[in-house]
Amino acid sequence: MKTETVGSATLETWTVDEVQAAFDADQIVLIDVRTPQEYMFEHIDGALLMPMAFFKAAKLPGQSDKRIVFHCGSGMRSERVARAAIEGGITNIAHMAGGMGAWKEAQKPYIGTNMATGAPQRVEA
Repeated sequence: MKTETVGSATLETWTVDEVQAAFDADQIVLIDVRTPQEYMFEHIDGALLMPMAFFKAAKLPGQSDKRIVFHCGSGMRSERVARAAIEGGITNIAHMAGGMGAWKEAQKPYIGTNMATGAPQRVEA
């Protein structure tokens, strides 16, 4: 994990391995900030959707039990949203480096779309 101090806040950048380990252990809330269309096409099973276009830091849950980690397609939008969360008063926030592309490249499981039927299907590592 890489950290950066932004004012009085800490922005963490997690690797896909760190995200998967914490997500599997139910230690984080994983929030996908891509569009609904991107999410429906493929997403990490159990990740919540809060598109960047509709992001409101004040609507995020507290982090007393679980850290919030954002992710997107490449890590660019999730970093922007994480910085917006800091501007909104959240002092510890994280995002996943490389986004969904890095997740798939690391051969992590996700929900994809069966191109023959259009139905969602689990894609294993």
